[in-house]
Amino acid sequence: MFIHIGGDTVVSTKEVISILDHQAVNTSKITKKFIDQARKSNRLIDEHVEETKSYVVTKDAIYCSPISSLTLKRRAHFVNSLDQFPSVQTEIEELTE
Repeated sequence: MFIHIGGDTVVSTKEVISILDHQAVNTSKITKKFIDQARKSNRLIDEHVEETKSYVVTKDAIYCSPISSLTLKRRAHFVNSLDQFPSVQTEIEELTE
């Protein structure tokens, strides 16, 4: 399954390691250093013109998102909860006269 993180960007839920709040990143020296190092190594993907509200961390990149971390976490939880439901197949009988 995929999660829409803003703009034209979608990320596989299997690839998401963490979703970080922008304000929390700015108040933590360690997390801010982590984001700065990702920026220096060109792993930070910032394609949004809008203000960054959260960061979506995957193994290959860190995406800036204009969507709040709470909303993204809810979306990810909703998508994961869909996996718990078994797919239902129904047989369609052909009607003949």
